[in-house]
Order: sequence, then structure tokens, then C-alpha cells
Amino acid sequence: MNEQQIKEMVLAFLQKIAPEADLSSLQMDVRFRDQLEFDSIDCLNLITAISKERKITIPEIDYPKLGTLNGCINYLKERI
Repeated sequence: MNEQQIKEMVLAFLQKIAPEADLSSLQMDVRFRDQLEFDSIDCLNLITAISKERKITIPEIDYPKLGTLNGCINYLKERI
């Protein structure tokens, strides 16, 4: 998967988790918690969805790395 495909995948999951969110104005380096008012369950749902979709294990210690769109892209491009 290239960076654009990863971005599209993450945005699709975000849309399912927060359907009311305006993802067109999502900033790449600002935490989802701050932009989308995500709580810890929303973050966990995102990580779980990515893990299941790509069939990868994401250790709990790495969860903070997936807190922004750029973080997700950078983390996943090394593991997919």
C-alpha cells in the first residue's frame, strides 16, 4: 500500500467511527482526539479496525503513534 491508499483507508475508518465529522478539514499532524473529539474508545475502534483490515498486530505501546493521520500513515507504511 502506498501513502495515499493508507490515508484513504484511515479516512474511511474515521468516517465510520465519526460519521458527523468533517474530514475534509482534517489536519495531518493534529491528534484525532483534538479534531474529532475522539475518546479512548473511538481511538481503540480505529486501531482495531486497522488491525483487522490489514491483518497486523498493533502492540498497545504503539497506540499513541496512531493518534494523527500522519502518524497512521508513517506507522502503517512500515508494516504493510
